[in-house]
Amino acid sequence: MATLWDPFQEMDRLFGSLALNQRNAPAMPMDLFREGDHYVMAVDLPGVDPGTIDVSCEDRTLTIRAERTARSGEGQWLVRERPAGTFARQLTVGRGLALDKITASYADGVLTLTIPVADEAKPRRIEVEHSAQRQQNTIEAAS
Repeated sequence: MATLWDPFQEMDRLFGSLALNQRNAPAMPMDLFREGDHYVMAVDLPGVDPGTIDVSCEDRTLTIRAERTARSGEGQWLVRERPAGTFARQLTVGRGLALDKITASYADGVLTLTIPVADEAKPRRIEVEHSAQRQQNTIEAAS
């Protein structure tokens, strides 16, 4: 049995998937993990001027904004794949985080946010009070 293979259709499919991946790729790729009683978010922002980074939290929405300026000059571009301009990413965060205690640092092109778990969301042990008389009554009733 012969199969029909169209090389142009295959190239179109390949280029279409590459273009789709480029469009859907986040401008600010990030990692998020929990470490003990806090979360750590690492956001890639290479080439961004640290003075343009803005992190804010309003209600339950965490917003990160940064700007990468375009290179200017008289030269002729051969390849230009790094986007320039203002980038923003918003995340809706759940309850149980101490949003007023977020710390942020920027080093080697990575913005790191440390978000502590709120005290009221941390697991805690609740002591159960009991009296000696109630224990005796319970033992007598069980006999």
